[in-house]
Amino acid sequence: MTNVVVKLSVRDLVHADLASCGWAGSDHHLAGVAGQVERARIGEVDYLAVCPATDIPVAKGGIDYQIKAGAGTLWQLAVHPALQSCGIGTLLVEAAELRIRKRGLLQAELAVEENNPRARALYERLGYVAYDRQPDSWDEQAPDGSLRRYETICTLMRKELTDAP
Repeated sequence: MTNVVVKLSVRDLVHADLASCGWAGSDHHLAGVAGQVERARIGEVDYLAVCPATDIPVAKGGIDYQIKAGAGTLWQLAVHPALQSCGIGTLLVEAAELRIRKRGLLQAELAVEENNPRARALYERLGYVAYDRQPDSWDEQAPDGSLRRYETICTLMRKELTDAP
C-alpha cells in the first residue's frame, strides 16, 4: 500500500466554490451558505474552505461572531464524505480557532447533534467540553425538492483558547 500525501490549504469560501460543494448539502443548504458568504463580506462571520492544490473545497465551515459576545461559534462544519477521518476536520477546526484568536477572542463554541458521535469525539479530542443541551431545528430539502423541518437535540460545547496570536 502506498501512502499519498496531499497538501491542503485553508482560505475564505467564495461564491464560486458553491458549485463544487454539492457533497456538503442540498441546493437549499448551499443557498443558505451563499447568504453566509455575504455576511462574511461585512465581517459578521468567517466562512472557510479547505482545499487541495486543485483549489476545489473538500471541507467547509463557518464561524459566527454574532451569536455570543466574546466567542466565535463554529457551525456548518462539513468534510467531503469520502475524505472523513483523514485529519481534514481537525485542520478546519484549528483554522477556525486561529481566526477566532486573531479577532482577540478566547472562546470557541459549537453545537453537535447528539446522533453524531463521530463529530463529538473529534471535538472532545480537540479540547471541547460539553456544557449544555438544547433542541435545534432547520429546514431540510427532501430528495423531491420539498422542504421539511428537521428537529434534533444538540450538545453545546466550548473551548477556552490560548492568547490571541
